[in-house]
Amino acid sequence: MAILKSKNKIHRGRPTIGITGPDKGGGAAWFFTALSVLIAGGRPVRITPSRPRTADGLQGLIIGGGADVDPSIYEQEHVMDEYLQRTLQHPRKNIFQRVGRFVSWVYYPAVFLLRKLLSRKLSFGLDRARDQLELQLLDQAVQKGLPVMGICRGAQLMNVYFRGTLYQDINTFYLEEPNPASVFPVKKVHIKEGSKLAQVLGTQRLRVNALHNQAVKEAGEFVNIVAREPNKVVQGIEHQEQEFMIGVQWHPEYLPQSRSHRRLFKGLVQQARLVNQQIEEHDLQVAMSQPALEAEKQLEQQCDDTQP
Repeated sequence: MAILKSKNKIHRGRPTIGITGPDKGGGAAWFFTALSVLIAGGRPVRITPSRPRTADGLQGLIIGGGADVDPSIYEQEHVMDEYLQRTLQHPRKNIFQRVGRFVSWVYYPAVFLLRKLLSRKLSFGLDRARDQLELQLLDQAVQKGLPVMGICRGAQLMNVYFRGTLYQDINTFYLEEPNPASVFPVKKVHIKEGSKLAQVLGTQRLRVNALHNQAVKEAGEFVNIVAREPNKVVQGIEHQEQEFMIGVQWHPEYLPQSRSHRRLFKGLVQQARLVNQQIEEHDLQVAMSQPALEAEKQLEQQCDDTQP
């Protein structure tokens, strides 16, 4: 009993946040997401199909993005050129602003290389084991009232859980200009006024990165679409009846230098501190107070019969 109580212990100071991901190719995403949770004051726990667990003991949940794709496939040279034009070559920056820009310029190539090193060979197909694991975790989180954040694929899965639909390929939305794919903040997003997402981010306009080919189509039950690109591609959703259940199409974990993006993780951790009780603790008490199962009674009777 003492072991179970320790496992289910609520950590007020540093709440336990589960982070899901794939078995292969998710190293960079895990590193940066865990780092973001640590910065926000949480304790990250990695969950994959080969390292599964229930929501028992968790105070918050992050449904992560899909397996990494080789950066050489989707990173485009013109994105780097455009970024350099907007940063290092700006003529009216003081020394501190220039140093900050330079640090940012160094940071993005570092993320690029780290993702390349930690990525696996590109593969196609469904990850049914991960789908099942994450849907079960999401279902448990909903029952518990745990705060949840879905990132990219996680936001899409969240919408599907609530009976929503997805666009399988969003490239048709980018007929006049190519769909940028980059860890750089290359897209502009507008967040709905009064939404939970706008409240958490502290802004209604944001630059985000883009590493996805699918997006939310029809919102699920009690799911609100609260952020879009100018071409109407969905970039953010939230659930009406859950205290904190937000899905974002971009990858805030790769933008820890941005205060707005850090606020997503901070908001999740703050809400996680308010989690009062794990359902398993209550269920355990109920189970212990119930009459023993028939098989258990038979086993006890056999033990009694064998005693002298």
